[in-house]
Amino acid sequence: MQYVLTVIGDPSSRPLNAAIIEAARGAVRESRSLPGEADWLAEGIACDVPFDGDEPTITQALVRETLGPAPLDLAIQPAAGRRKRLLLADMESTIIAQEMLDELAGVAGIGPQVEDITARAMEGNLNFESALRERVGLLTGMTEDVLKSAAERMTLNPGARTLVATMHAAGAYCALVSGGFTVFTKRIRAACGFSEDRANRLEIENGRVTGRVLEPILGREAKLKTLRDLTKSLGLSLGDSCAVGDGANDLAMLGAAGLGVAYHGKPKVRAAARYRIDHGDLTALLYLQGYRRSEFREDLAA
Repeated sequence: MQYVLTVIGDPSSRPLNAAIIEAARGAVRESRSLPGEADWLAEGIACDVPFDGDEPTITQALVRETLGPAPLDLAIQPAAGRRKRLLLADMESTIIAQEMLDELAGVAGIGPQVEDITARAMEGNLNFESALRERVGLLTGMTEDVLKSAAERMTLNPGARTLVATMHAAGAYCALVSGGFTVFTKRIRAACGFSEDRANRLEIENGRVTGRVLEPILGREAKLKTLRDLTKSLGLSLGDSCAVGDGANDLAMLGAAGLGVAYHGKPKVRAAARYRIDHGDLTALLYLQGYRRSEFREDLAA
């Protein structure tokens, strides 16, 4: 069939059942499309409904209206080419739960000031590069020991290791790209099994942060360039890629990727992204690609 509707819930609550999926199939029919049989990717968590039709946007709107306020994510994609061969993931508030500049600011006693700048930058209300320089300037004099201590407190979001390990095992290249700093991305790269990481570099002299970021700064356009460079070097098309992020500086790469997903994103990002996950964990990106729960890998990618 031409298209596939995927309905996904939070694995911790397993909210999906046959009645909900039948209601979704009814909404597909109401949109004058022809649904196929339900295909459960994970019982109670994720289900595919293939269908033929001419107006997938209308179909998605009708399904969403039918499901109402239920804590479920849904997406409609072409049935062909769902599995991607490149994963490009933002780190902060995506792969990990924290925003590390905010964490450092809390240690320095300037948390509210930096958190406000971070929030406005991630919403797209401030220039990312300028906001980054301003926040780092406030950390002048911080020691490397504080950076290392903060790195040890990072926590992975649910499904992060499984996402990377499963895609890697299927032959995909997995890269971490962050507007944060290499002192943090290198640790998460190792923890999750990413093949590479790209991020900004803090200038450190005599064991202390100078308050400056080394050029060039990796922001919105640099993330898009990373996506393009990686697809070219791997001999892939942009349609072969999956990108995931939560902030305004992720929008360019999300828009260019074949599967660009706003993961628990900021309001403007959720509104702009073609695909979004508001309720599920990071394994939702696997279900969007048609992976079954039985195919998941829990071990770190080599």
